[in-house]
Amino acid sequence: MVSIKSKKEIERMREAGKILARVHQELGQALKPGMSTWEVDKLGERIIRDFGCIPSFKNYNGFPASICVSVNDEVVHGIPDRHRILQEGDIVSLDAGVIWKGYHSDAARTHGIGQISPQARKLIEVTEQCFYEGIKYAKAGNHLNDISTAIQRYAESFGYGVVRDLVGHGIGSRLHEDPEVPNFSQKKRGVRLRPGMTLAIEPMINEGRYDVVWLDNDWTVVTDDGSLSAHYENTILITDGEPEILSLP
Repeated sequence: MVSIKSKKEIERMREAGKILARVHQELGQALKPGMSTWEVDKLGERIIRDFGCIPSFKNYNGFPASICVSVNDEVVHGIPDRHRILQEGDIVSLDAGVIWKGYHSDAARTHGIGQISPQARKLIEVTEQCFYEGIKYAKAGNHLNDISTAIQRYAESFGYGVVRDLVGHGIGSRLHEDPEVPNFSQKKRGVRLRPGMTLAIEPMINEGRYDVVWLDNDWTVVTDDGSLSAHYENTILITDGEPEILSLP
């Protein structure tokens, strides 16, 4: 069942989103060649806790870190490691969540490390724009599939693969709530959007095919063909007019 948030709940989620935006800003500025993914996670957790928040992901269903740090062909759920060192030319997706007074915000960004290839830069830019193409339809009265279809249409216009095995989600007092938010078109129209709904919309786009596999750690998802993958996510609020992006500065 899809929950409609009260004014009080929305205010808490709005504050959580502002904090999460700051977390992503500070992490993005800190990334550099030679930094381990473990260092990224420890910095992210410190920033989150310095804001008086709890990391949403730490120990969530057993996940061992606060930040998902996914490098190059890793789509999502990269587990931070002292021995995984970021190199010039890598791309790295950071997925983070915070809990503020019992309410979550969830967002992801993909960054280039140092100088990256034009192809990698294009993938990052298109993935971000997929989110914005989707939320053009995130308006009361529209259906969930309107968002999904717009994301898929834009990504595939560049020849990219839209990951099918992972989707966005509702969010609120729980990190994952109804409804699921696919990034690809469905046969059914999905729920009708109503003011007060809060959604985490998160295109996961591969440079090659959409197929993915899980590594033996049961968390990290990688592209099946070894191609690069990018991830962009924000928590949004459905309103009476344009959607409000809660996890931007």
